[in-house]
Amino acid sequence: MINQYNIHIKGLVQGVGFRPFIYRLATNMHLHGYVDNRNDGVFVMIQATPSQKDDFVKGLTIHKPDVAEIETVTVFEKPVVKPLSDFFIAPSREIDNRITRISPDIAVCDECLHDLVTQPHRIRYPFIDCTHCGPRFSIIRTLPYDRPGTAMSVFPMCPKCEAEYEDVNNRRFHAQPVACNHCGPCYHLLMKNGYETENYEEILSRISACLRQGGVVALKGLGGFNLICNATNEDAVLRLREMKKRYKKPFAVMFPDIQVLNRYLNITPIEEKTISSWRRPIVLLEEKMKIGRAINDGYHTVGAMLPYLPVHYHLFATSELETLVVTSGNRGDDPILTDNAMALSGLFEDVDLFVEHNRDILNRVDDSIVQIMGEQPCIIRRSRGFTPEPVTTSLDTEGILAFGAERVAMFALGKDKEIILSQYIGDLKNKETYAFYQDSLDRFFSLFRFSPQYLVCDAHPDYFSTYLANQYARRLDIPLLCVQHHHAHAVAVMAEYGLTEEVIAVCLDGTGYGDDGCNWGGEVFRCNVSQYKRIAHLPYVALPGGDAAAKSPWRMAVSYLNSIYGDEAGYPESFVKRIGKDRIKQIEMIIKKNINAPLTSSTGRLFDAVASLLGICDENSYQAEAATLLEQIADENVSRCYQVDANDPFNFRPLFDGILTDCKLFVPVSEIASVFHNTLTAILLNIIEQKLNSEKLTSVVLSGGVFQNKKLTNLLIKQLSGRRISYYLSSKIPCNDGAIAVGQLYIAAIKKRERDYA
Repeated sequence: MINQYNIHIKGLVQGVGFRPFIYRLATNMHLHGYVDNRNDGVFVMIQATPSQKDDFVKGLTIHKPDVAEIETVTVFEKPVVKPLSDFFIAPSREIDNRITRISPDIAVCDECLHDLVTQPHRIRYPFIDCTHCGPRFSIIRTLPYDRPGTAMSVFPMCPKCEAEYEDVNNRRFHAQPVACNHCGPCYHLLMKNGYETENYEEILSRISACLRQGGVVALKGLGGFNLICNATNEDAVLRLREMKKRYKKPFAVMFPDIQVLNRYLNITPIEEKTISSWRRPIVLLEEKMKIGRAINDGYHTVGAMLPYLPVHYHLFATSELETLVVTSGNRGDDPILTDNAMALSGLFEDVDLFVEHNRDILNRVDDSIVQIMGEQPCIIRRSRGFTPEPVTTSLDTEGILAFGAERVAMFALGKDKEIILSQYIGDLKNKETYAFYQDSLDRFFSLFRFSPQYLVCDAHPDYFSTYLANQYARRLDIPLLCVQHHHAHAVAVMAEYGLTEEVIAVCLDGTGYGDDGCNWGGEVFRCNVSQYKRIAHLPYVALPGGDAAAKSPWRMAVSYLNSIYGDEAGYPESFVKRIGKDRIKQIEMIIKKNINAPLTSSTGRLFDAVASLLGICDENSYQAEAATLLEQIADENVSRCYQVDANDPFNFRPLFDGILTDCKLFVPVSEIASVFHNTLTAILLNIIEQKLNSEKLTSVVLSGGVFQNKKLTNLLIKQLSGRRISYYLSSKIPCNDGAIAVGQLYIAAIKKRERDYA
């Protein structure tokens, strides 16, 4: 018996070739009906027997496109009213304000790379794409995902492209950004002498010659402009540092392929799988040989990446270089530039070549960063290739807007039962970044048809995000919930894994506003998704000079030794020589008289103190510089640790006794750094075991920026695994403040549900 089946498919099913896939599946099964895009997913109507319907639904998951993700498939049976004679793709429809998932941007696929050398109208075409790859989030303006709602709307298809677009057997069947050399976007080179050209081969030739000669090029990419130079040319890299005012922070390096990368870096199978995936993130890898000191001085890891645009492949082939620095086109902490005119104004005078293209970037995205912890990919920066994938929950999140934190700002909005996290935005204290944050809010509101009904922000009263949240609350006259920073950290992980039971949460970071008005950052909670109790924390020490102490690790070295030894503090001779007795006494007096010396339990400041005592870093030129260098210098072959007070693991006197003794004995800094990591691991393990036992719980959540420290995290999770303690570490969202908005929104959804059912 033939019935009509209305099938609603939700998930990542637009912009990934899903309708062409449905068409082929249905026609191969000789089914009649249609498929269309809707703002809340893909709708399929088939006229079929019950067994044909079952086979069709099974085929959806078995044969779906690689990038597609099916969340739900809902089937409604109806009698056939009007028999259809074939299967077709119907025009897209808008139903209501519900939305479907939007695909992240996808690296160019192997099939398109093959087309670059075989298809006459796409030979060497740098904007090639198909239903399996190409720009998505960066070019979308409105849903449903159709060409008129993207940055490609201004590029009418030529007859050849249109024929491919309409051909069900073609890989570009309904590929919205489809284009070729005759009808699509193009590159445009500008030189200081006034010369301009749109000849792609000439542009490649000039860029390649420039890079080989040690020049710097500004090139518009997928989510913004990039600055590019030869990674092995020290002078070029140093010039790039001066241009960006980025004097020490490592640069990411792009390699042409895995084979070349393997000559410079060590890579495990899971790291290779991650770096080669369609997301193409930067992956932090161990050095095998030094690329150049100017790339990552003081580091034994490199942020590595593979080409994800045709132009990247072409540049490597034309220039014959093996390594390129590819970094964001900006200055200092400003956001990556996306607009041609603004980039021309901001970059042109300092670079040797300026290359733009005429496809608008509607949504700015930086390169994402991932590192492997144990056998688990963990996101450090979530942007290109990941945004705007949602976190799926079991809660009603509709209308909730979470403003996130401040230093690593990202916001989140709730749609249906999903949490949609924005791309990485940056430090809101920067004027341009704050404008980017506000602009992105407006774009997300429009794109996701979002109307805020309930607001949530960090409890810190002085965050720019908190200030903006209060503005929204007053203007819209809607409720605003303030959430403690570290509870949001913990709940973000719980939301990712769908945890509902109580857990022990270990939240370690640089700072977060505490309930007692102090700066928290070394916290152990007993918590669930709606409540928390602080059951342990790192000892309070003074933060001499307030925010200045976070920029000057030597101040924290003085603070820690002063808090432990008082007037008997014995500073290493090298420390006294570098800092000076007068400056040390000045900080001691600030602490003693409590002049702008708030208390902190920050784990980040503990790392700062140790790094400075060891002479690794006295002044942070970028966020977490001292802590990162302390990790980087640690000797992997050292297993000993200092004494741990079993009765009071957070008693740091044995730790500092050991460090100061080793300094007097001239133990290598690399060994002391490793012993510090081993000891902190033992301290954390001791605390976790004690609290799991006393609180009668079985699981621990690990969150906060300190868990970006691969050495510490790997040591800890290895010990937890060996003791069969269930632990949860964020993977799909960052462990740093980029996850705060997810935790905030999830807590707000719980509070909202409790209020609604009260």
